[in-house]
Amino acid sequence: MAQDAIRMDGKVAIVTGGAGGIGGATARLLTARGAKVVIADIAFARAIDLARELPGAHALEVDLEDPQSVENMVEETLAHFGRLDVLHNNAALLGPDVALADTDVESMDTAFWDRTFAINVRGTMIACRTALPHLRASKGNIVNTVTNLALQGHIVQAAYSSSKAAIIQMTRAIAASHGVHGVRCNAVAPGMTVTPSLLEAFPAGLREAVEAETLRDRLGAPEDIAEAVAFLASDAARNVTGEVLVCDGGSASHVPGLAPFRAFLAAGG
Repeated sequence: MAQDAIRMDGKVAIVTGGAGGIGGATARLLTARGAKVVIADIAFARAIDLARELPGAHALEVDLEDPQSVENMVEETLAHFGRLDVLHNNAALLGPDVALADTDVESMDTAFWDRTFAINVRGTMIACRTALPHLRASKGNIVNTVTNLALQGHIVQAAYSSSKAAIIQMTRAIAASHGVHGVRCNAVAPGMTVTPSLLEAFPAGLREAVEAETLRDRLGAPEDIAEAVAFLASDAARNVTGEVLVCDGGSASHVPGLAPFRAFLAAGG
């Protein structure tokens, strides 16, 4: 493997949700590795602020619920930079109010379910559809942010986890249909990640319960997820496509109840 395969020099990347926790960390890391980054976010003022910090970065406002806005994001990237090498679909419907509304299926509001899928799944599909001709030209790739909850059952976040499971299948479908054209498509599945949005949405007790089930000594940070995204986006992962890289500190790797077992054994039981 080439020693510099992880570098992104000369490449152009779009990061949706690029002004948020994981998106911002990814934009910073891709820039540090030589890429020109489009920070695309509905929070346009924050995107502008971050773009001012990063050499060569460009801020765009995008609303994933609006198909025309998503298409414009790709076209404006081409107009500004002249090429596209990486599409990182990271944005999703999240936040404290969303967390309260996203419960179990029996309690699910249909309008909330539909909006979750419109933003998370349809928005991602339109971004991919619009970007693919340009990624084919550059032999580029797509990295989708999903979640370990898309691979497990939970008593909450039924809409979010279901929408991300759909994106996993979309990831595989794109990898299968476009690999022959030189386009890779992969997904990163974070666990609970300590972002400002998470700290606002989830009480400390819930965060501690998830942290107890990780195999590390802490929850993941945005920079941990950014490293996984940057790897998949780079030529270092040139033989990786159609895969879901779980990046959750090992919480999805073990049997349920590890935390109480660990506590019991530590107490000499």
